[in-house]
Amino acid sequence: MTERKLSSTNFYNQSYLEEKCALNELLSLLSKRWMTEVLFSIEEGNTRFTNLKEDLEHISDHILAERLKMLEQHELISKSYLPGNPPRTEYELTAKGIELSELLGGVCTFAENKMQF
Repeated sequence: MTERKLSSTNFYNQSYLEEKCALNELLSLLSKRWMTEVLFSIEEGNTRFTNLKEDLEHISDHILAERLKMLEQHELISKSYLPGNPPRTEYELTAKGIELSELLGGVCTFAENKMQF
C-alpha cells in the first residue's frame, strides 16, 4: 500500500481534522480494512496468529501482521511470548482495548438496528 504524499491536499485535510478532534484520528485508524475485525477476533478468544487467520479466512498474512502491529502500537492489544518448543506468541486486549471494543459493540448494535444501508 502506498503512503499518502506529505504535500497532498488529502494529507493536509486529514492532518487538520486529526488536530481538530482526536475522534477523527481514531476513526482513521479503525477505518483501515480488517482493523475492527482483528480487534473483535482477539476479544472472542483468538489469541494466536494462526487462530486469527482461521477466523478471518480472507485476510492476508501481511495485513494481519500489520494490523496486529498497529493495535499494539496504540496499546489496544498486548503481545506475549510464551516459551516452549516451538515458542508461541499470543495477543490479548489491554484495558484500553476492552473499553474500545465495548464502545464499538454499541456502535455495531446502533448500525444494525438504526441504520439502513
